[in-house]
Amino acid sequence: MWRYVINENLKLAIPNPNRDAQKLFELIDESRESIQKWLPWAANLKSTADEVKFLKHVNINFGMRESLNVVIYDKQQPVGMISCDHFKANKSANIGYWLAEGARGHGVMHQAVLAMVDIGFQDYDLNRIEIEAAVENMGSNHVAQKAGFKLEGTLRAHHLLLDGRFHDYNLYSLLRSEWQK
Repeated sequence: MWRYVINENLKLAIPNPNRDAQKLFELIDESRESIQKWLPWAANLKSTADEVKFLKHVNINFGMRESLNVVIYDKQQPVGMISCDHFKANKSANIGYWLAEGARGHGVMHQAVLAMVDIGFQDYDLNRIEIEAAVENMGSNHVAQKAGFKLEGTLRAHHLLLDGRFHDYNLYSLLRSEWQK
């Protein structure tokens, strides 16, 4: 199984649908209101079976080198997920993430993003990594900024329909040349 150790408490690992689906679904369900506010897929995730199906799908994408979706473990317990998606021919990709409410505010996502950046530049030979964050999503914007991503601009009424309206999104990027410094 693919694993990336961040420190003695934190690691990233490819999801095991049989082992991880129940706990991940419970975390999403417990944090549904805050997750669903920014990530529309949460509304359609209604059961552990839905989570199993999703985890199997992302593992297929991993095998095809289209994306890397991993579980974030803190002290051996799943607390969220992070992904590096949409690997493109131009050597760019984007990072997406969610974290259970109880794990927020402790630097977990900051460390997970830094790890995913290292993986993207080292293992996938990327030149550019992006993060999109709704302007109103202060937590996600803070994660991108703290990880050294540069704000390129705001995408107005961007592609995701949330709460019946389109939101403006900040587009952040980090280049290989900046990461190497």
